[in-house]
Amino acid sequence: KGVVTVALDSELVNSTANINTHPLRSDRTVSASPQDVVAFLEAVQHAPKILDFGGTSSAPPPPKAKAVAAKPYKKQEKPVKPQQQTKSRNKKGSKETLDRIVASKTGDFAAWYGEVITKSEMIEYGKISGCYILRPWSFGVWEQIQKALDGWIKEEPLEVQNCYFPLFVTKGALEAEEDHVEGFAPEVAWVTKSGETDLAEPIAIRPTSETIMYPEFAKWLRSHRDLPLKLNQWCSVVRWEFKYPTPFLRSREFLWQEGHTAHYTLEEADEMVYAILELYRRVYEEILAVPVIPGTKTEAEKFAGGLRTTTVEAYIAGSGRAIQGATSHNLGQNFGKIYNIAVEGEGGKKTIPWQTSWGLTTRSIGVMVMVHSDDQGLVLPPKVAPVQVVVVPIVSKTCPLSQLQSFIDQVK
Repeated sequence: KGVVTVALDSELVNSTANINTHPLRSDRTVSASPQDVVAFLEAVQHAPKILDFGGTSSAPPPPKAKAVAAKPYKKQEKPVKPQQQTKSRNKKGSKETLDRIVASKTGDFAAWYGEVITKSEMIEYGKISGCYILRPWSFGVWEQIQKALDGWIKEEPLEVQNCYFPLFVTKGALEAEEDHVEGFAPEVAWVTKSGETDLAEPIAIRPTSETIMYPEFAKWLRSHRDLPLKLNQWCSVVRWEFKYPTPFLRSREFLWQEGHTAHYTLEEADEMVYAILELYRRVYEEILAVPVIPGTKTEAEKFAGGLRTTTVEAYIAGSGRAIQGATSHNLGQNFGKIYNIAVEGEGGKKTIPWQTSWGLTTRSIGVMVMVHSDDQGLVLPPKVAPVQVVVVPIVSKTCPLSQLQSFIDQVK
């Protein structure tokens, strides 16, 4: 009748660690305690036989008389010699190395992080150093973040509108604000040629968009009735990092959203800054299940050319360090002075608006991976996980679904 007998090693049954199984397919893993595994097998009328396979467990071995030697199949009389693996293949390309995480989170955190994001198919290294390919699993997480945050900023009372500005910025516009350009100068990538022809003036690829957007603000804002102006764009920026590029955390091109607003008073600008900071906290804590601490940056760490910078910071236990999660800046009136942004006030007097800018990047994905994942591999919080746990009951004539339902409910 094809009766199946399930045998379990007594050392596994007595262990406190979970047992990993591949039910019906080899590309999914279910982890359960030994007690739950035994309970499930008993519920489906396949009570396991507990055997001692030579471990150190104190469980009594089965009677020798009941042991039955398997008869070898004739066609398998000639043993097949296993392929020998060289040391280099075992380190880089063996199946064992490819299928599991070799480095330890507590032993070699950097190597562990690299293995987790590549072996889980979150990321692929591009041909240019510091540029990475976001595979569907990681981009799916970014889409969930984008969906939540984009909805929040469009709701009352913020009512931010999306837009898009060009990727390139002129040299003159970028260098108009000395402190600002000085803060980004080492990271700016320049386009100097079109085909084989040198450009008359180099064009910068945006490291951020203040210098692209604010000349336009000067055209659009004429009266205090034009305020507040609240814009956001989802785009990529390029910052030519040379300090150990790391996927998600420190890359030369990355995805982000950047918001830019202009307000009539300092108080209104501050309200915007802290409202956005609260949304960033919600992204980390409600979407990514990562606790963060809101705060204010020091003068030395604030955004170049701004009045003050607020931030949400996460703690990475594996490295023992804090990491910047997202920032929201009060830019003051400095950029308004440089780009001649002025509106006519209620009394007819010209006044410079108070501006803010704020951004959240794909760094959030890396922070999430470092906080939740373990030595078994990638761990994702439920709200962004593309695959949820699925309970597949195995039914038969002698064990219908109605008999298994109580066990299924217990597992859920």
